[in-house]
Amino acid sequence: MVESTRATAQQTGVLAWITIYVVLLFAIPSRLVIGPLGSAGAPSMLFGLLSMLAWLLGQLRRSTGPVKPRQPIRLALMLFLASVGISYVAAMTRPIDQDEVSPADVAIIVTMSWTGVFLMVHDGITRLRDLHSVVRRFALAGGLMGLLGLAQYLTKQPLIDRITIPGLTATTGVDTFFRNGQVRIFGTATHPIEYGALLSILLPLALHGAVQPDGRGLVRRWWPVVAISLALALSNSRSAYISLGVALLVLLIGWPPRVRWRIGSAVIAGALVLSVGVPSMLRSIRSMFTSLQNDPSIESRTDSYAVALQFFQHSPWVGRGLGTFLPKYRIFDNNYLGLLVSGGVLGMITFAAIPVTAIVVLLRRRRQWADERSRDLALSLVAGILAGAVSLAFFDGFAFPMTMGTFFLTLGIAGALIRLHPPDTSDVATGPPDQRDSAPETLSSTN
Repeated sequence: MVESTRATAQQTGVLAWITIYVVLLFAIPSRLVIGPLGSAGAPSMLFGLLSMLAWLLGQLRRSTGPVKPRQPIRLALMLFLASVGISYVAAMTRPIDQDEVSPADVAIIVTMSWTGVFLMVHDGITRLRDLHSVVRRFALAGGLMGLLGLAQYLTKQPLIDRITIPGLTATTGVDTFFRNGQVRIFGTATHPIEYGALLSILLPLALHGAVQPDGRGLVRRWWPVVAISLALALSNSRSAYISLGVALLVLLIGWPPRVRWRIGSAVIAGALVLSVGVPSMLRSIRSMFTSLQNDPSIESRTDSYAVALQFFQHSPWVGRGLGTFLPKYRIFDNNYLGLLVSGGVLGMITFAAIPVTAIVVLLRRRRQWADERSRDLALSLVAGILAGAVSLAFFDGFAFPMTMGTFFLTLGIAGALIRLHPPDTSDVATGPPDQRDSAPETLSSTN
């Protein structure tokens, strides 16, 4: 009884911890930081470091027990961290410009922060019903971000410039972005591209909550989906539209025919309504994809390949060191290209292996599960992770903490689902999977 009460209290604490992180990540504009800490001083970044510390303390306290199966996504992440460490050592032992040292240190700090968030979710959640609570709260935050973006679109004002928090200072001013005469919304993110990337990750999770009722009413289930979908449609971001298309394609392929036709019809109907109600938006979207040869952003990206090759040749395997390729050299607008230069072949391959591992294992496990709710969550996670991975090809995601915090939290949810739902256990357990507890493990006893 005492152990059960202690485990329940710990789970409540873990859920509250993750919820606080989500609030810090989305509610506080990215430009507001603790002044003396600079770019590493975002509240969500510091909370991620605390998560890493909490996980380490839990590992020190963990009880001995039977060896548990290795977790593939966590293993892939650890390999990436090892490559980051190797790259950092190589950078510090070569002749290096003084202004590259501090960014390299910050890169290590932020990577540990994202890792802490991943591990807190991956290992800290011990019951499927608690994991579903995390997904609902995550989707709720995405819905609120969507509403803020819609308010920015209607008012043509950034709105977040009115947010001031004692103890935090603004690293930059707030500007309203425009493209083809249309306002580009960005919520509390740093840039519209970041905003579109994180919403494309969250939309599949919101759709999971909508098609799986869980005793909630129609409005509660669907308003985050509507808010996120409208915000993405009005984002005026090419990368957001591509990522959205990727996510929807995965979902439409994987959903049962009944759900596929319902959602597909709703998407087509919504697109038709928007094209009639906001015809200028349709023209803007069309021009984004029909005028690529005259687009300066496309030209800048293609011209970056030759620059990247020059730097890559100096250290092809371990790179210059994460964070050392400064904007004064070039802004690649491609996270994978930047990682190839800063982390080398080793860094880029090990980073790409994280989402690839998550997607492969989720699809494999999904075929082995009988529980429809877990199968749908796995599909939504695949769609969100793939959308996030694709979006990173269009901007330097490592420089945008909100996107990477969202990406790593989603990967952590995927790892927790895989850990908590082994191949079809529904025949040997009582009750539906989301209502029963997993093995009686806690953060302090997780392998």
